[in-house]
Amino acid sequence: MTDSALLQPLARARSQIAQWQVRAAAAGLALRKPPPEPTSCCGRGCNGCVWEGYYDALGFWLEDAAQALQAC
Repeated sequence: MTDSALLQPLARARSQIAQWQVRAAAAGLALRKPPPEPTSCCGRGCNGCVWEGYYDALGFWLEDAAQALQAC
């Protein structure tokens, strides 16, 4: 992926992480750390790009955050 192709979904991902962290803090919960953003993308749009893995891991993190907040 090119840098410009990453900006929109990355900004959205960062916003979602921040929103869930604020909700958790308001509920007195500590969430596990979100997945780290990749630092090794070559920018060639590879099949199985590190960004694909990141967004998959982020999806699981968001599901865990939602479940944690529903359990309170």
